Amino acid sequence: MSGPDSASDRRRRPSRVADLLPEAARQLGLEDELRLSRAFATWDALIAERVPPAAGACRLVGIGGDSLLVEADEPIVAAELRMRATELLAAFARAPGGAPARYLRLVAGPGAGRGPGRPRV
Repeated sequence: MSGPDSASDRRRRPSRVADLLPEAARQLGLEDELRLSRAFATWDALIAERVPPAAGACRLVGIGGDSLLVEADEPIVAAELRMRATELLAAFARAPGGAPARYLRLVAGPGAGRGPGRPRV
């Protein structure tokens, strides 16, 4: 026989995974990884919205100090991002999951921004 709490438990709205992740990440010591993952996703969405031809041809590979490190597959993509750096940095700073940065550091070619032993994220 069930107690009175079981009926209210069944009626309670289930938690969304996205709502549970920050606390789970904190408990596991993965807050920084979750923050970086959100920043990477934010960058991808920002590029898809503001520079559609560069979507899929560049990726955020690191955030350090006051800089974003972005890898571009082709020099033409890097040039476009460089020309729009001020706009992109401002939009990234305002976006949920983004972060403030003063500089956009670009490296050309797949894998150019990773260095030895640094996995693609």
